[in-house]
Amino acid sequence: MNVTPPSSPNISSVGFTTANAEAAAHFYEDALGFRHSETLLVEAGPYAQLVGLPGSRLKLVRLHLGDESLELTEVLSLGEGLRPGRPIPADSRSCDLWFQHICIVVNDLDAASAPARQAIANGSLVGVSTAPQTLPAWNTAAAGIQAFKFRDPEGHNLELLQFPPDKGEARWHAAASASAPFLGIDHSAISVADTPRSCRFYDGLLGLKLGGDGVNSGPTQDGLDGLTDTRVRITGHRCPTGAGVECLNYQPPNSGRPRALDQGAQDLAHWQIRLQVADLDRIAATAQACGGQVLHGGVIELGEQASLVGSERALQLADPDGHQLQLVQD
Repeated sequence: MNVTPPSSPNISSVGFTTANAEAAAHFYEDALGFRHSETLLVEAGPYAQLVGLPGSRLKLVRLHLGDESLELTEVLSLGEGLRPGRPIPADSRSCDLWFQHICIVVNDLDAASAPARQAIANGSLVGVSTAPQTLPAWNTAAAGIQAFKFRDPEGHNLELLQFPPDKGEARWHAAASASAPFLGIDHSAISVADTPRSCRFYDGLLGLKLGGDGVNSGPTQDGLDGLTDTRVRITGHRCPTGAGVECLNYQPPNSGRPRALDQGAQDLAHWQIRLQVADLDRIAATAQACGGQVLHGGVIELGEQASLVGSERALQLADPDGHQLQLVQD
């Protein structure tokens, strides 16, 4: 089946479910330099149906860092018959297929990661990386990139990353001259089981462009991911501007566990990427051919709640591994 991708997709926000949106917002503002944008209350209606929580009341807290947006969703009350949300599994690993994080670009990794490393040492945060890591010279595509991974107070995964002068988009090097240590969100990374299948979905269906494809392995990757014998294929998918999606295909012995079939937007492991696209109806009709799954009744007319996403129509879609995207008509 021929699938014609849309033109110029754009990630307008990345977000996740939180047990307490105000507390989470304070963490991201105080520890990572985000700025509060707005707080919105959702009184059930078509938006709650869109995310699979019909009849539920939600709070959306929107934060900004650089040109990118982070959306925190708190479930204030659940619709009739819906089960309570669950915490992120305590034994989650980077290779598990529910894994997702945001990558925050910094201008000095040692300085920017120091507060998180101190919080990990005193037990108030959980670390993923053993220490900040510098990717080795043999890995030409990634050589010199420095990174550190940890979790927020609820267990959502985060990465701090510093690009060397010859890596990363020009905007990061322009922004690095600013005094602020935290510059913006470069991408959201997800763990996937099959790289070609994910490429068909993100590039073939949604119209993102391949932005790099390589394999990282060895002691540095072990130290970064908190795993052993790590070998991971990393495939970047970029929009014309702004943040992208990075697919992480971990190889044995670190093959990850699948996402729970009943994971929902009330669960703290739930993330979603809001993506502006050109043709919702075409995507809904062809998603299955590219490994996707249309969720919660297909394209939803948002009516009076259109201002929540800046569009009259939206579609909740799962990628081949169950990661959720909220597509809005551009």
